[in-house]
Amino acid sequence: MILRPLAPGDAAALRRIHAIPEVARWWDLPGERFPWDEPDAVRLTIEVDGAVAGMIQFSEELEPKYRHAGVDLFVDPALHGQGIGTEAVRRVVRHLIDERGHHRITIDPAAANAAAIRAYEKAGFRRVGVMRKYERDAGGDGWHDGLLMELVAGEEIR
Repeated sequence: MILRPLAPGDAAALRRIHAIPEVARWWDLPGERFPWDEPDAVRLTIEVDGAVAGMIQFSEELEPKYRHAGVDLFVDPALHGQGIGTEAVRRVVRHLIDERGHHRITIDPAAANAAAIRAYEKAGFRRVGVMRKYERDAGGDGWHDGLLMELVAGEEIR
């Protein structure tokens, strides 16, 4: 597995993965400008055996009093259960701590997304609390809870 900057040629594969029901359930359907629709996030393509396998992104709060980073990702459901998401998170966390100087990283999966939560716990994230009615459901018809998870430097699994 490698993580690399998004390339224009990745867009079709990322849009296809993003639109798979198991991914869209948590991410909604991709918008017209995806994957170039969040200029404040650093997005990386997850590549496995030469093929696009998903995307991981991070954003940074640079205000010194609140400095931290947040991470989010999706992996092609055909590759779930192979540790790809956990390894991608580990690598990005190491980058954010070792190279970007962050001491705290957050991630906020849907509280019902048990597979994602397990993957993040394997990387060293801990449950902080439930954010009630945190995010709109896919399609915007209702709300679901989010789980706030964090990792503090020194707790990451290398």
